[in-house]
Amino acid sequence: MSRIAKYPVTLPNGVEVNLDSNKLTVKGSQGQLEIAIHNEVVVGQEDNQLTFKPSESAKSWAMAGTTRALVNNMVVGVTTGFTRTLEINGVGYRAQVSGDTLNLTLGFSHPVEYKLPEGVTAETPKNTVIVLKSADKQRLGQVAAEIRAFRPPEPYKGKGIRYGDEQVRRKEAKKK
Repeated sequence: MSRIAKYPVTLPNGVEVNLDSNKLTVKGSQGQLEIAIHNEVVVGQEDNQLTFKPSESAKSWAMAGTTRALVNNMVVGVTTGFTRTLEINGVGYRAQVSGDTLNLTLGFSHPVEYKLPEGVTAETPKNTVIVLKSADKQRLGQVAAEIRAFRPPEPYKGKGIRYGDEQVRRKEAKKK
């Protein structure tokens, strides 16, 4: 049984919530996000708190906990936003942002151009660091995973694109 569903989500000042039949919309200073609510979960709003009540099946408790976590991520996203940092390691590997396109030089015979989806912005404080920002945590994680997939870190020399907090286990080279 999910215990996370028992805790309400507190809405900070400046966050507006609109609850239709099966759609919840959250508006804030960083943008607007919406989610479809499962039909076994009842969302209630009292003052500046959202509560989540399931029906009495085990699946509905799980869905209530998942819905509560997703709505909490939406509230945090529209107030402060989320960031994800990617680091590029390798000789000659670099990144550059031009408009909504991320240009990557990753040792291939051609440059890689990645078009950022709507709602995700990127900046490169150094040419080996990419900082992605978005209000939608799921979309941000998906974009970071797609960029990392162009050249994942390899265990022998450590070359490639890694998350800022990722630890890559290094392997020892073959002995003669």
